[in-house]
Amino acid sequence: MNTFTFLFVIVIVVLALYILNAYNSLVRQRNQASEAWSDIDVQLKRRHNLIPNLVETVKGYAAHESNTFEMVTKARAQALTAQTPAEHAQAENALSGTLKTLFAVSEQYPELKANTNFLELQRELSDTENKIQSAYRFYNGVVRDYNTAVETAPNNIIAGMFHFAKRDFFELENESEKEVPNVDFASK
Repeated sequence: MNTFTFLFVIVIVVLALYILNAYNSLVRQRNQASEAWSDIDVQLKRRHNLIPNLVETVKGYAAHESNTFEMVTKARAQALTAQTPAEHAQAENALSGTLKTLFAVSEQYPELKANTNFLELQRELSDTENKIQSAYRFYNGVVRDYNTAVETAPNNIIAGMFHFAKRDFFELENESEKEVPNVDFASK
Protein backbone atom coordinates (compact mmCIF):
# COMPACT_ATOMS: atom_id res chain seq x y z
CA MET A 1 0.00 0.00 0.00
CA ASN A 2 1.55 3.25 -1.10
CA THR A 3 1.42 6.58 0.76
CA PHE A 4 -1.18 8.10 -1.54
CA THR A 5 -3.61 5.22 -1.03
CA PHE A 6 -3.02 5.31 2.72
CA LEU A 7 -3.74 9.07 2.88
CA PHE A 8 -6.81 8.61 0.69
CA VAL A 9 -8.20 5.94 3.04
CA ILE A 10 -7.48 8.15 6.08
CA VAL A 11 -9.29 11.11 4.46
CA ILE A 12 -12.29 8.90 3.60
CA VAL A 13 -12.45 7.50 7.15
CA VAL A 14 -12.21 10.99 8.71
CA LEU A 15 -14.86 12.31 6.33
CA ALA A 16 -17.16 9.35 7.10
CA LEU A 17 -16.70 9.89 10.84
CA TYR A 18 -17.47 13.59 10.47
CA ILE A 19 -20.64 12.88 8.48
CA LEU A 20 -21.72 10.27 11.02
CA ASN A 21 -21.08 12.67 13.91
CA ALA A 22 -22.91 15.55 12.19
CA TYR A 23 -25.84 13.30 11.31
CA ASN A 24 -26.14 12.03 14.90
CA SER A 25 -25.95 15.58 16.22
CA LEU A 26 -28.76 16.71 13.89
CA VAL A 27 -30.90 13.72 14.90
CA ARG A 28 -30.32 14.51 18.58
CA GLN A 29 -31.30 18.16 18.10
CA ARG A 30 -34.37 17.25 16.04
CA ASN A 31 -35.49 14.86 18.78
CA GLN A 32 -34.95 17.52 21.43
CA ALA A 33 -37.15 19.88 19.42
CA SER A 34 -39.85 17.19 19.17
CA GLU A 35 -39.67 16.59 22.90
CA ALA A 36 -39.89 20.32 23.60
CA TRP A 37 -42.94 20.54 21.32
CA SER A 38 -44.61 17.71 23.23
CA ASP A 39 -44.19 19.75 26.44
CA ILE A 40 -46.08 22.62 24.80
CA ASP A 41 -48.71 20.21 23.53
CA VAL A 42 -49.30 18.80 27.02
CA GLN A 43 -49.86 22.29 28.45
CA LEU A 44 -52.12 23.31 25.56
CA LYS A 45 -54.25 20.19 26.13
CA ARG A 46 -54.45 21.04 29.83
CA ARG A 47 -55.60 24.54 28.89
CA HIS A 48 -58.17 23.16 26.45
CA ASN A 49 -59.51 20.79 29.12
CA LEU A 50 -60.02 23.64 31.61
CA ILE A 51 -62.00 25.82 29.23
CA PRO A 52 -65.29 23.82 29.11
CA ASN A 53 -65.47 23.86 32.93
CA LEU A 54 -64.80 27.58 32.95
CA VAL A 55 -67.49 28.22 30.33
CA GLU A 56 -70.02 26.10 32.23
CA THR A 57 -69.28 27.94 35.47
CA VAL A 58 -69.75 31.34 33.82
CA LYS A 59 -72.90 30.08 32.03
CA GLY A 60 -74.48 29.44 35.41
CA TYR A 61 -74.26 33.14 36.21
CA ALA A 62 -74.46 34.76 32.79
CA ALA A 63 -76.70 32.55 30.67
CA HIS A 64 -77.63 35.37 28.29
CA GLU A 65 -73.99 35.75 27.10
CA SER A 66 -74.39 32.90 24.58
CA ASN A 67 -72.43 34.69 21.83
CA THR A 68 -69.35 34.80 24.08
CA PHE A 69 -69.70 31.12 24.93
CA GLU A 70 -70.01 30.21 21.25
CA MET A 71 -66.88 32.23 20.40
CA VAL A 72 -64.86 30.51 23.14
CA THR A 73 -66.12 27.06 22.09
CA LYS A 74 -65.34 27.72 18.43
CA ALA A 75 -61.86 29.06 19.22
CA ARG A 76 -61.17 26.02 21.43
CA ALA A 77 -62.27 23.67 18.62
CA GLN A 78 -59.93 25.41 16.18
CA ALA A 79 -57.07 25.15 18.66
CA LEU A 80 -57.70 21.43 19.09
CA THR A 81 -57.44 20.81 15.33
CA ALA A 82 -54.29 22.86 14.70
CA GLN A 83 -51.40 20.83 13.29
CA THR A 84 -48.27 22.95 12.84
CA PRO A 85 -46.66 25.28 15.38
CA ALA A 86 -47.78 28.25 13.27
CA GLU A 87 -51.40 26.99 13.20
CA HIS A 88 -51.27 26.33 16.94
CA ALA A 89 -49.94 29.83 17.59
CA GLN A 90 -52.68 31.44 15.50
CA ALA A 91 -55.42 29.35 17.11
CA GLU A 92 -54.09 29.88 20.63
CA ASN A 93 -53.90 33.63 20.08
CA ALA A 94 -57.54 33.62 18.95
CA LEU A 95 -58.48 31.49 21.96
CA SER A 96 -56.70 33.90 24.30
CA GLY A 97 -58.72 36.75 22.83
CA THR A 98 -62.01 34.96 23.43
CA LEU A 99 -60.96 34.05 26.98
CA LYS A 100 -60.31 37.75 27.65
CA THR A 101 -63.88 38.41 26.52
CA LEU A 102 -65.14 35.65 28.82
CA PHE A 103 -63.26 37.13 31.78
CA ALA A 104 -64.60 40.58 30.89
CA VAL A 105 -68.12 39.12 31.09
CA SER A 106 -67.31 37.61 34.47
CA GLU A 107 -66.37 41.06 35.77
CA GLN A 108 -70.05 42.05 35.45
CA TYR A 109 -71.13 39.36 37.93
CA PRO A 110 -69.81 39.86 41.49
CA GLU A 111 -71.33 36.53 42.64
CA LEU A 112 -69.35 34.75 39.92
CA LYS A 113 -66.11 36.45 40.87
CA ALA A 114 -66.62 35.17 44.43
CA ASN A 115 -67.43 31.60 43.34
CA THR A 116 -64.69 29.28 44.60
CA ASN A 117 -64.99 26.97 41.58
CA PHE A 118 -64.55 29.91 39.22
CA LEU A 119 -61.60 31.24 41.24
CA GLU A 120 -59.93 27.82 41.23
CA LEU A 121 -60.43 27.44 37.47
CA GLN A 122 -59.05 30.93 36.95
CA ARG A 123 -56.00 30.08 39.09
CA GLU A 124 -55.42 26.81 37.22
CA LEU A 125 -55.74 28.56 33.87
CA SER A 126 -53.26 31.23 34.97
CA ASP A 127 -50.85 28.53 36.14
CA THR A 128 -51.24 26.73 32.81
CA GLU A 129 -50.61 29.96 30.88
CA ASN A 130 -47.33 30.38 32.80
CA LYS A 131 -46.34 26.79 32.00
CA ILE A 132 -47.18 27.33 28.32
CA GLN A 133 -44.96 30.42 28.21
CA SER A 134 -42.10 28.56 29.85
CA ALA A 135 -42.50 25.57 27.53
CA TYR A 136 -42.66 27.68 24.40
CA ARG A 137 -39.58 29.71 25.37
CA PHE A 138 -37.69 26.44 25.88
CA TYR A 139 -39.02 25.04 22.58
CA ASN A 140 -38.02 28.17 20.67
CA GLY A 141 -34.50 27.98 22.13
CA VAL A 142 -34.15 24.34 21.10
CA VAL A 143 -35.54 25.12 17.62
CA ARG A 144 -33.15 28.07 17.26
CA ASP A 145 -30.19 25.78 17.99
CA TYR A 146 -31.51 23.08 15.65
CA ASN A 147 -32.20 25.54 12.81
CA THR A 148 -28.72 27.03 13.26
CA ALA A 149 -27.18 23.56 12.99
CA VAL A 150 -29.26 22.81 9.87
CA GLU A 151 -28.32 26.09 8.18
CA THR A 152 -24.62 26.47 8.98
CA ALA A 153 -21.84 25.05 6.87
CA PRO A 154 -20.80 22.30 6.55
CA ASN A 155 -23.75 20.79 8.46
CA ASN A 156 -26.13 22.29 5.89
CA ILE A 157 -24.73 19.89 3.29
CA ILE A 158 -25.37 16.88 5.51
CA ALA A 159 -28.77 18.27 6.55
CA GLY A 160 -29.71 18.61 2.88
CA MET A 161 -28.49 15.12 2.03
CA PHE A 162 -30.59 13.56 4.81
CA HIS A 163 -33.61 15.91 4.50
CA PHE A 164 -33.36 17.70 7.84
CA ALA A 165 -35.77 20.60 7.51
CA LYS A 166 -35.94 23.78 9.55
CA ARG A 167 -38.66 23.93 12.17
CA ASP A 168 -41.12 26.73 12.83
CA PHE A 169 -40.95 28.76 15.99
CA PHE A 170 -43.99 28.91 18.25
CA GLU A 171 -45.06 32.54 18.69
CA LEU A 172 -47.81 33.56 21.05
CA GLU A 173 -48.93 37.17 21.19
CA ASN A 174 -48.33 38.77 24.53
CA GLU A 175 -50.24 42.00 24.99
CA SER A 176 -47.84 43.27 27.65
CA GLU A 177 -44.91 42.90 25.23
CA LYS A 178 -46.74 44.86 22.52
CA GLU A 179 -47.57 47.83 24.68
CA VAL A 180 -44.79 50.41 24.74
CA PRO A 181 -44.98 52.77 27.72
CA ASN A 182 -45.44 56.43 26.89
CA VAL A 183 -42.81 58.49 28.65
CA ASP A 184 -43.28 62.25 28.66
CA PHE A 185 -40.48 64.22 30.32
CA ALA A 186 -41.86 67.56 29.12
CA SER A 187 -44.93 67.72 31.36
CA LYS A 188 -44.58 68.53 35.03
